[in-house]
Amino acid sequence: MSEQTASIISKVWGICNPLRDDGVSYGDYLEQLTYLIFLKMSDEYSKPPYKKQTGIPAGFSWADLCALKGAALEAQYKKTLEELAKQSGILGKIFAGATNKIRNAAIFYRIVQMIDKEKWVAMSSDVKGEIYEGLLQKNAEDIKSGAGQYFTPRPLIRAMVRCMRPEPMKTIADPCCGSGGFFLAAQSFIAKNYTLDRDQKTFMKNETFFGNELVPTTYKLCLMNLYLHNIGDIYGTIPVTLGDALLTDSGVRVDYVLTNPPFGKKSSITFTNEEGEQEDEDLVYNRQDFWTTTSNKQLNFVQHINTILKATGKAAVVVPDNVLFEGGAGETVRKKLLQTCDLHTILRLPTGIFYKPGVKANVIFYDKRPASAEMQTKEVWIYDFRTNIHFTLKKNPMTDSDLDDFVSCYQPESRSSRTETWSEDNPEGRWRKFTIDDILARDKTSLDIFWIKDKSLADLDHLPEPDVLADSIIENLQSALESFEELKAQLK
Repeated sequence: MSEQTASIISKVWGICNPLRDDGVSYGDYLEQLTYLIFLKMSDEYSKPPYKKQTGIPAGFSWADLCALKGAALEAQYKKTLEELAKQSGILGKIFAGATNKIRNAAIFYRIVQMIDKEKWVAMSSDVKGEIYEGLLQKNAEDIKSGAGQYFTPRPLIRAMVRCMRPEPMKTIADPCCGSGGFFLAAQSFIAKNYTLDRDQKTFMKNETFFGNELVPTTYKLCLMNLYLHNIGDIYGTIPVTLGDALLTDSGVRVDYVLTNPPFGKKSSITFTNEEGEQEDEDLVYNRQDFWTTTSNKQLNFVQHINTILKATGKAAVVVPDNVLFEGGAGETVRKKLLQTCDLHTILRLPTGIFYKPGVKANVIFYDKRPASAEMQTKEVWIYDFRTNIHFTLKKNPMTDSDLDDFVSCYQPESRSSRTETWSEDNPEGRWRKFTIDDILARDKTSLDIFWIKDKSLADLDHLPEPDVLADSIIENLQSALESFEELKAQLK
């Protein structure tokens, strides 16, 4: 880390604690940084050598703000947010509904001065990205804010990208992109593994990425995160769309989909009934391109991803266990996926890596194939990274090296050279192949397959550490509670 990076990060973090004492969350701090850095970058772009038309109305620029302090600064900032929210294009999208959440005038002045002292446009995207990603992770850790569901562990994202090996001049989509983590990892992989010419760099900046995000505040954070990493143009095409990706087929077809759809099985909308009470109504997407109709959000995302992939497209998708074993619509989706795509790999994920407890998830990797009557999946390789493995977010977080063995087994450059680590002589081997006949013979075509003995069940003398055991109990209770809530909803 350079001295410049360390210095700026130190300044940004130095303001966090007093803000937290004032009741300002990481998310609110991050949102204000987004607005202020945007204004400062626009001001820098308006000057030589760029001399761009910023679109910011006279009287509401960074220069009109940064010379003020105290009540005058707060009043000018309030007017600036209101004015920019009225603008068209990217300005209006970033500033829609913006308000100042930082009530401490002295701290707010310090933030403005800190941002004013740096040249943000000239700063490398690595430096800007490191600052922003660090704050996004802190926001995810702030469980009360609920932001964790939008934050996929970065080591997992990077492992998925290492397996997919995205290439230059190809398109990449994430239909629920959160803060943009998959896009940034793909961009970094391409930049490190290829020497890009001018056309390839322009394509990666403006035409590679297509995203959707449903939550307005997360959408804003994503936009700024991408801009700070040189994806998209402040004054050009917006790479991410605000809205529900499942509502319709946008017509976009891409080479890769990398995504972690939000947790929770049901898609629902909240409305007020005649008695004035709020009720949830399950959303069912009646789309002609879907294989089956269901209110299960996860199954709908799998179907949507199949639609937006090109005939030779590839996908890596985080899905909860229910997608692998649920009957009815779940079985229909699995059979269609095995029939029309080569569903070649499943990574069973360990517990304790997500910010929401109770999540048991997997990554499914599959390649779409042109229409054919022939079964496209011939064999499914499963890596059990769950049994007898447990991480915690603070004491024992998952790292990149923890996934090295999976990536090595995956054989990204030549999947035909895969070899099992499981055998009759080595029943603890984590990498095992199942033929399509093995899969189709299973009840409900279940892909929820495991074979390694759980040591905590087999050997009571070697129980896990107390904190690991406590996490496991919480996860099981959380999962049971969700099942009971679904049952209650069905009884209604």
